[in-house]
Amino acid sequence: MIPSRLELPLRAAVETLQRCCVASDRREILQDGHTLVVRLADDLVARVVTDREGPRQGNEWFARENAIALHLAPQGAPVIPLHPQVPPGPHEHLGYTMSFWVFVTEVETEPDPAEIGTTLRRCHEILATFPGDLPELKILHESIDLLDTPTVTAAFDEPTRRMLRRHLCETAEILQTFPKQALHGDAHFGNLMQTTTGLLWTDWEDAFSGPVEWDLASITWNALHLDDEPAKAAAILDAYRGAGGSCDEAAFQRSLIGRAASMVSWYPVLYPEAGPERLEKLARRLRWLGDLG
Repeated sequence: MIPSRLELPLRAAVETLQRCCVASDRREILQDGHTLVVRLADDLVARVVTDREGPRQGNEWFARENAIALHLAPQGAPVIPLHPQVPPGPHEHLGYTMSFWVFVTEVETEPDPAEIGTTLRRCHEILATFPGDLPELKILHESIDLLDTPTVTAAFDEPTRRMLRRHLCETAEILQTFPKQALHGDAHFGNLMQTTTGLLWTDWEDAFSGPVEWDLASITWNALHLDDEPAKAAAILDAYRGAGGSCDEAAFQRSLIGRAASMVSWYPVLYPEAGPERLEKLARRLRWLGDLG
C-alpha cells in the first residue's frame, strides 16, 4: 500500500518516464526519507526529492550528482550509473526534482575495510580529472550558514553554536591551504552499497572540491571516535595508500574535526525526532568537539 503523501511524487516520476518513452511496471519503495527512492522497472530506480521545506531546494544538488556520475561510471568507477534510457536531467515535474538510475541488487554482507579504501581511491583517481566546476569546501560553508537557521538555534544553545562555528571556520581556513579536487563529500557507510556487482559508492549530491582527506575522515570518523574500531579505520587508510593514494596527517586530523562539527550542525535537520540512540551519538560527538578546547 502506497502512502497517500507519496502518490504525487510517484506520479511525477512515472509521467516523466512516459515522456521519455520508458515503461514502468512496479512501485517498490526502497527508501522513504528526504528523498524517495522507488524501483519503477526491473532495471530502473527513481530518486525523487520529497522534502519541500529543508535547506536544500532546487536542482543544484542533483545536477552536481548527475555530472559526477556521468564522469565516473563510463570509466569503470565503483558507482551506480544513471539509467541509459532516460536523459540525465535532473528532471522536474509537478514540483518535484528527480533522477533515474540503474537498479542494483544489494547483498547483506559487511563491506571489507580494504575494499572500502581501494574503491574510494579509485573514485578519487577518476575524480581528479573531473572537468566541471564544484564549490570549494561546500559542506563547511553550508554548515556555517545552517547555524543561524531557526531549526538549529532551537536545538542548540549559543555556546554550542559558537563552538561549532569556530571549528567549522577554522577547518575551512586550514583546509583551504591543501591541494583540492572533486570529492564524494559525504563518504560514510550509509552511502556504500554491497551489491552482486561489488561495492558501490552512492549519493554524490554532496560532491565538492576539497582535500581527499575529507572523504577519508568521513569514512573513518565513526570507527575512530564512536565505535572503538581503530583497526577498521587503519585498514581503510592502509588500503587507500596501498592503491596509490596519499593522506596528509594534518589535513586528515583537521578534516575529522570539520566532519564532526558539520554532522552535529545538521543533526536537527536530518533527525528532527531523534531517538535515544541517535541522541547518544550526538552527545558523544559534542563531547569530543568540546574536549578539543
